[in-house]
Amino acid sequence: QVHLEESGGGSEQSGGSLTLSCAASGYNSDPYCMGWFRQAPGKAREGIALISRLETTNYANSVKGRFTISRDNAKKTLSLQMNDLKPEDTAMYYCALALDPHNSIMSTMEGLEYDYWGQGTQVTVSS
Repeated sequence: QVHLEESGGGSEQSGGSLTLSCAASGYNSDPYCMGWFRQAPGKAREGIALISRLETTNYANSVKGRFTISRDNAKKTLSLQMNDLKPEDTAMYYCALALDPHNSIMSTMEGLEYDYWGQGTQVTVSS
């Protein structure tokens, strides 16, 4: 019933910017936490940016200062503004949500607490 769909991925040069969007549907109560995750070929999935219902945020050190996560609860959307892109940002990017609170959900980046995931959008950054 809950559906998430990412968009906005593409190819960009190093130093460029992209904005990812996630359209969500199928729920009435605002999710406790929403987040962006990414996975590069041959690597484990990693959390990039998390945002709580009260807009508390947590960023991976690798993107801190470059990426900004935001959510619009009325529109049921999640966004990720990515600036100063680097080749190491190349990955499939996924949005996810956790409907209910979980212990330490905002301090862990593994994504195990999230209930629903989108199919992903590819981001490729060239040098």
